Amino acid sequence: MIPRINFKKILLSVILILFNFFHITYAEDTNEIYKKIDLFSEVLEKIKREYVEDVDQSEVMDAAINGILQSLDPYSAYMNPKLFEEMQTETSGKFGGLGIEVTMEAGVVKVISPIDNTPASRVGIKAGDYIVKIDGEQVQGKSLMEAVNLMRGNVGSPIEITIRRKGSKKAKVYKIEREVIEIKSVVSKIIDYKIGYIRLSSFNQNSGAQLNEEIAKFEKNKKIVGYIFDLRNNPGGLLSQAVKISNFFLDDGEIVSTKGRKERENRKFFAKKGDKINGKPLIVLINNGSASASEIVAGALQNHKRAVLLGITTFGKGSVQSIIPLKNRGALRLTISKYYLPSGKSISEIGISPDIKVEEEGEEFSINTSTDNQLNYAVQLFNG
Repeated sequence: MIPRINFKKILLSVILILFNFFHITYAEDTNEIYKKIDLFSEVLEKIKREYVEDVDQSEVMDAAINGILQSLDPYSAYMNPKLFEEMQTETSGKFGGLGIEVTMEAGVVKVISPIDNTPASRVGIKAGDYIVKIDGEQVQGKSLMEAVNLMRGNVGSPIEITIRRKGSKKAKVYKIEREVIEIKSVVSKIIDYKIGYIRLSSFNQNSGAQLNEEIAKFEKNKKIVGYIFDLRNNPGGLLSQAVKISNFFLDDGEIVSTKGRKERENRKFFAKKGDKINGKPLIVLINNGSASASEIVAGALQNHKRAVLLGITTFGKGSVQSIIPLKNRGALRLTISKYYLPSGKSISEIGISPDIKVEEEGEEFSINTSTDNQLNYAVQLFNG
């Protein structure tokens, strides 16, 4: 049984939060702000007195805070103390996952990208899919963090995900078993004895070092004439790694800039001399699962005409989120700045268009030119 909470005290706290938020963010006329606060108070009182069922007042307050954050963008959210703790321990073995990076769009959870060799990717969940039900429970109306929490669970426990996919009339139902998600960032091989293929699945703390090691191995092979850098279904990660990896292929010029409200968020990152593949031809594979840090790398290499981008338009996540702890041991996931390409363009909601458009065929890509049409096209460019 959840203890009842003093409604007036909570209401006062939320009103103060709302006042500070609107005052700082919009600097509206004071009288107009007070009118909005009065309206908010009236709505909460009506819910308390008139709603058909007794409402958990604590949950109502959480929903009000989440409503503020989700009105800003799909990536900002409130995590109550339980959700924040679970997020911090997600990979400790206490919780299992599916291996998907998600966002919120039009009140529904949208898959940014399934992660390589995880339960989600193995059953066929794809970038751009919409998760409409989790274990039969409707997702619409829930916050992103609430939906993510429903997908977490004990390692080995089953879950049923209902998917809506563009171009498909019927919903798809997937039964998946949760696992501890372990990500190997870099996979590589030599194709046709002369092309260095490198796939990067995420931008974590070790990605740059792993990629550097693979490039060094390839560069010892005098037969290597060029590289294919695969960023498909890479949902991004650390900005520092995106800058570092972009720098592997550039000798100079701007890589990316970030702009926010605060001066400290306005930064520019530049390449230093030292192209690790010594100017060899470079083709970058992208799709709509390439997001965030992947788009920074692809955009920088395209803007400097250092690489040819092949595939389809990327996801379009051009913002930086920060986790800000709160006094109640919860946290805010808040957008603090946006990415801008060297050209000055933002990728938010737009993405990066390829130089050569090649649609994906089949259920999923692989490191096999006979089944992966985009990779096969890239190899043919080298051979042609």
